Amino acid sequence: MALISRKSFQIYSSTTPASRSALLTLSKRLNFTRGQQKPQNYSSVAMRILCVKDKPQYMFCRKKHAQLQMQPLSVNETVHLCGDIENSTKSKNVWMDEQLFFKKLNDLCTSEEIFYFLSSLEVMSDTMASGALQRISEIEVGDNGLKNPGLLENEVFRALCFQFEFESSKLSNTGLLNALQALIKLHIDPQSTLMASLLSESEERLGKGQLTAGNLCALGESLLELESPSCATLEQIVNRMQEKDIEKWSPQEIVMVYKILQVTVREGKKCQKLLNRLNSVTLHTVSLLSPNFTSVILNSLVVLRKTGAVPLVTALCKHSVKHVPYFTDHELVNVLEAFLYFGQKVQIFTQALETHVPKSILTMHPQTISKVMEYCCKKMILSKPIFDAVAEGFISNADRLSTDQVAAYIIPFGTLNYLPPSASSLFRKLETVLHTRLRDFKPHTLLNLLHSCVLIQRYPINFLPKIFSPYFLQKLQAQPPGLNRVVMSQLTQLFLTVTLECPFYEGPKLLSKYQVKAFPTPHSSPDVYLFKRVKTGLLYLLKKRIYFASEVSTPYFYAIDIEIKLDEEGFILPADQLEEVHRRIALCVDGQNRFCANSHNLLGEEAIKQRHLQLLGYEVVQIPFFEIENVQNTRKMAEYLHKKIFPCTYGLSN
Repeated sequence: MALISRKSFQIYSSTTPASRSALLTLSKRLNFTRGQQKPQNYSSVAMRILCVKDKPQYMFCRKKHAQLQMQPLSVNETVHLCGDIENSTKSKNVWMDEQLFFKKLNDLCTSEEIFYFLSSLEVMSDTMASGALQRISEIEVGDNGLKNPGLLENEVFRALCFQFEFESSKLSNTGLLNALQALIKLHIDPQSTLMASLLSESEERLGKGQLTAGNLCALGESLLELESPSCATLEQIVNRMQEKDIEKWSPQEIVMVYKILQVTVREGKKCQKLLNRLNSVTLHTVSLLSPNFTSVILNSLVVLRKTGAVPLVTALCKHSVKHVPYFTDHELVNVLEAFLYFGQKVQIFTQALETHVPKSILTMHPQTISKVMEYCCKKMILSKPIFDAVAEGFISNADRLSTDQVAAYIIPFGTLNYLPPSASSLFRKLETVLHTRLRDFKPHTLLNLLHSCVLIQRYPINFLPKIFSPYFLQKLQAQPPGLNRVVMSQLTQLFLTVTLECPFYEGPKLLSKYQVKAFPTPHSSPDVYLFKRVKTGLLYLLKKRIYFASEVSTPYFYAIDIEIKLDEEGFILPADQLEEVHRRIALCVDGQNRFCANSHNLLGEEAIKQRHLQLLGYEVVQIPFFEIENVQNTRKMAEYLHKKIFPCTYGLSN
């Protein structure tokens, strides 16, 4: 470990007189008087000239554009590294114990307090100095960059940077890498001579194999923070990591390797052997992972497409349940994406969301709420606590949402066929948003949104003329996914809805070339086992197979699971008879795939189908899975169907 000495900003160094003379000459070269004209290459974003060889080299602060004063370092503002700790002035009690130093440092809340504290010390180790830089970065770096760019002009800060640059080879691994991390967080330009010196020294030690696993992780984290990290260096870190005893790694080291692998794999590098070892070790440390580490690893597994790591993914998803209240918005989004990508559906995770989301709805980021709704929608989870809270949040915050977020909030209500208690206020607010910002919606987003409304009998009459206009249809066709079968089905169902349910609509019609002949049924396909049991029961009841037809296509775009025809007197007709048909009974054999998960609530697409069939003249008889799952034999199934289809004749002798 090296020591940094400062005594009223005077040189205190174990360097040779020649070295001190060179630094003195260097500092004199850096002195500019106040009245002196600035060099022509002085930049308006220049932070500070810290060092030169034969001419000035500038550092730049990324994301900052305020012009700063250019006051060069003088020798009287310089602190220097002293030999190792054993040969320092420790015995003379001119330096502070590190443990006490960091305790006091962590109690300081402003950079001014830290600089004053550092100026009171005569000697400090490079670990202490780099720790001070890290504490400054923690305090001064916010979401929008540096809170106080003036801190970079502070004499103590400049003096520390001067020393880290020119004596980087004397730094301990910890001091070197901590300083590098802190300066990157402070947005110091990677092309500056200061950063170049620290990066060069770090890479040299990496090449010589002088870095521990912890050091490798620290260097990897620093490189990942850079805008354009060196993938060659990251790959070298991975290679060095493979030489270490992976079974002894800490959770922090494991997480960092996952992060590095994300970048190297994107570059086409294959690290399958290391990944397999890493997954195996991680599986045994899942219970020790923090919310952040859990989120990072799940996100890495998604990026790395590790669909085969089922035991690890399952363990991480179950472990994430207890962290739901503590995830940041970004972390929760990563976890939800992993649940979606890997097809995980953990009931207790949903329960944790049901507790967390309603309490946090007003403070959660809209994108996080959008991801929660996407998770519920794709998993077919109708969570009334979540949906009710999101409805209230939409009413309060809709004006601040992007158009994509508006759609993400509303579409699941239609998909899962649910109207919250605040439905009237919810859809009044949605109508206001549409009137105000209709042109801002992407064509496919707007179509999805309006289609979801009609699923739950909320009719966007005022906006349908735009949807059916040739101009809008051309825009739909021009943008991915174009006018594919799903999009045309949505258009057709919108048109059928206003025809059947809104006869007062007098706007443009949907041209036949944009209509499908039959609706696709991804969720509505009948459950094969359930369907077979119902047909067997019907055959037992009606005696002959000719008296019912299955999977019947209609002229109205819908397919009927089972159709039974009756004449005017109520007698059953053969299924293929076309004349004298007075009544048509449509049996909807509804398996679990037509309901929300763990619920008896029909999905929106099935609810609108049954509603439209009734309006088209069919007598709809629903045969839900939960009514017949315990029916034990064919005779009892026939009795159930008799009572369900022909309630007026049930109990009479045949």
